[in-house]
Amino acid sequence: MRGGPSVLGIVLAGGEGKRLMPLTTDRAKPAVTFGGTYRLVDFVLSNLVNAGILRICVLTQYKSHSLDRHVTTTWRMSSLLGNYVTPVPAQQRLGPRWYAGSADAILQSLNLVHDEQPDHIAVFGADHVYRMDPRQMLEQHVESGAAVTVAGIRVPRSEASAFGIITPAKGSTRVERFEEKPADPPGLPDDPSRVFASMGNYIFTTKALIDALQQDAEDPESVHDMGGSILPMLTERGVAQLYDFDANHVPGETPRDHGYWRDVGTLDAYYEAHMDLVSETPVFDLYNRRWPIYTHPGQLPPARFVAGGIAGESVVSPGCVISGQVTRSVLSPGVVVEPGAVVQGSVLHDNVRIGRGAVVRGAILDKNVDVPAGATIGVNPDRDGELYTVSPGGVIALGKGQQVPYGFKS
Repeated sequence: MRGGPSVLGIVLAGGEGKRLMPLTTDRAKPAVTFGGTYRLVDFVLSNLVNAGILRICVLTQYKSHSLDRHVTTTWRMSSLLGNYVTPVPAQQRLGPRWYAGSADAILQSLNLVHDEQPDHIAVFGADHVYRMDPRQMLEQHVESGAAVTVAGIRVPRSEASAFGIITPAKGSTRVERFEEKPADPPGLPDDPSRVFASMGNYIFTTKALIDALQQDAEDPESVHDMGGSILPMLTERGVAQLYDFDANHVPGETPRDHGYWRDVGTLDAYYEAHMDLVSETPVFDLYNRRWPIYTHPGQLPPARFVAGGIAGESVVSPGCVISGQVTRSVLSPGVVVEPGAVVQGSVLHDNVRIGRGAVVRGAILDKNVDVPAGATIGVNPDRDGELYTVSPGGVIALGKGQQVPYGFKS
């Protein structure tokens, strides 16, 4: 950030994403398509770049080819100004081993920090859907003099076991306790039914992070994780601060989408976040031009509606050809819906084809899935359970190129 403290962005993008199977069978979680044309990693990168953090390292590991390719081809910054977004695969710099955890990933990549010598390091996760201005978080961090500032969002106390939970000291932003997925944490003083969940976004003073990583590396009992190891360590020292995400405001936001943040780590959460996009007044608005989410649009013609094809309350990407009926759905580039086909409440990835007279309801179809004429998905629950992955919430998911049997009709 010119005229202010220098900041290096480190995006943790090595996650396997087991709970998103089969969408992560062949790709890292941050590379999963979202909202038609985006990848999950585009949201964090857009937030950092919009905030003027223009030197960013994306640490990758698990099945990273499509993620590396997307970052390399999409996120090209001005080399004239020394800006970059670069994927950094695991390189075994500290010996013949891969990353043992998110903290170990940064430890093994400290050469990036030594090269840049930033004042602060923004360590952000790569697989959440949200808008945020990290500059505002940085300002609080610098003013507080904290070693680390962690972004927190209020969630129902009943959901605490899914998150790292931040307990601030009474009347203060100092973090008094940080616990990974506790079963029964205390509620907030002003709202006992809610707690602060960690968003996986941290800003560190550089020296404090390096010291903590080196100390953690010497602990044989550590899990070498940012939330499980580094944050508790700095919390015990009294040098961790909470940043309340509700205080963050981005240009162009609406009251409806202010403070929107979704962890899309499960099929149900991923599906529900897509349904947030398709209402007349979206819960999360992709069309905010004052704080855009960037991606590579691809070289495709506009979507086309033919033979009476219609789409209502849906997101339809370039290259789609719609001859059937689509409602409350998100269609990625190149989707074809043939005459008589019905698509309801579904998420279709690139180049999916829905054959003539087929029916697809409440489903997520990964790229290149071909639904034959007359086939059904989401009509016969027993049959779907035998053939496909079905989430606890009833969402049906098909992996990339998964075969759909012919001729099943309701």
